[in-house]
Amino acid sequence: MSDRTFSGTIFVRTDAGLTELRESAYDSESTLQRLIAEYPSLLAGDQIDASSPRRLALVKREMGVPSASDTSNRWSLDHLFIDQDGVPTLIEVKRSIDTRIRREVVGQMLDYAANAVVHWPVDRIRSAFDATHVDRGLDPDEVLRDLVEDDDPDRFWATVQTNLQAGRIRLVFVADEIPTELRRVIEFLNVQMSPAEVLALEVRQYVGQGIETLVPRIIGQTSAAQQRKSTGSDPARHWDEPTFFDALATNCGDAEVTVARRLLEWGNGHGLRIWWGRGRINGSFFAMLDHPEGNYFTFSVWTSGKVEIQFQRMYDRPGNQGEGSPEVLRANLNRIPGVAIPESATRGKPGIALGLLADAEALQTFIDSYETYLRAVRDLAPGSNR
Repeated sequence: MSDRTFSGTIFVRTDAGLTELRESAYDSESTLQRLIAEYPSLLAGDQIDASSPRRLALVKREMGVPSASDTSNRWSLDHLFIDQDGVPTLIEVKRSIDTRIRREVVGQMLDYAANAVVHWPVDRIRSAFDATHVDRGLDPDEVLRDLVEDDDPDRFWATVQTNLQAGRIRLVFVADEIPTELRRVIEFLNVQMSPAEVLALEVRQYVGQGIETLVPRIIGQTSAAQQRKSTGSDPARHWDEPTFFDALATNCGDAEVTVARRLLEWGNGHGLRIWWGRGRINGSFFAMLDHPEGNYFTFSVWTSGKVEIQFQRMYDRPGNQGEGSPEVLRANLNRIPGVAIPESATRGKPGIALGLLADAEALQTFIDSYETYLRAVRDLAPGSNR
């Protein structure tokens, strides 16, 4: 045990009386990393979401993160966990005496997150989860059933995939003590980054007379952030076709409802996977093209009355060249009267009002643009669904 101690004392009552425990630093960063891996309950899932406590299971320690789809790993994340709703949880551990915890670790974690959502295929995450638990002498399927209480693992991993690609992830900075500067940055990021969640976890250690006590505490959940996000599994936020179109009809007119139905029919008719969103206020559905090397978000339709072009999810995917490129798709969509997507938006997700597609010719131009895109991607990325 390190000789370095912090100011702080707790008392444990035993049959022999009160035992004084003094706060103490961890021997090494790896000690805290090991504890987090072996005891996921230290991640304080009940503090992350008191109404629906998070249950977390380890996917892998030292999870590699590439900077491009076809390259080797550039970084190594300390831990990757998943919770019962399939939300990937990225963990980075530092000791408070490490000066990098104040600034460098934030940029480091954002690098991991930005590249993970693009370059981690779900099959890789699933394989890492299986290997971790096999190495521990456990049945991965049993571990998963204990986590999600679901007999359909394929459905769960599809949810993990969708959450990851939609940016619905959780970033957790873990240390024995979170500096004030880092706390402020985390609180700011947790408010601003949606649907991602950004938190810090202090795991203070108290030792004395052969007793070791760990006290976890979640930091970063400002009231503003909690109002904007929810990680719980509230069934009312799991949209489906009836609830989506009821809300769209309330917010918009018959023309917008007709366009949305036509786009849903087109997606189903072209073998795209339809994923229904979980927004607290606005409902959505995403039309996605599945491929062994990754997944292609095409567009999403929202109960607020718009369709979002998912350019930001199209880069760094096989087949995104020529007519399968975001630039060509943008040019084709701009042929629709009233649509003027700037070149700078091809790294984002610009919206088009559904009302602009109410004209039959405009809607057909939209559909033709995506059919051109899908043909190019499928031709250049063999193995995608057809």
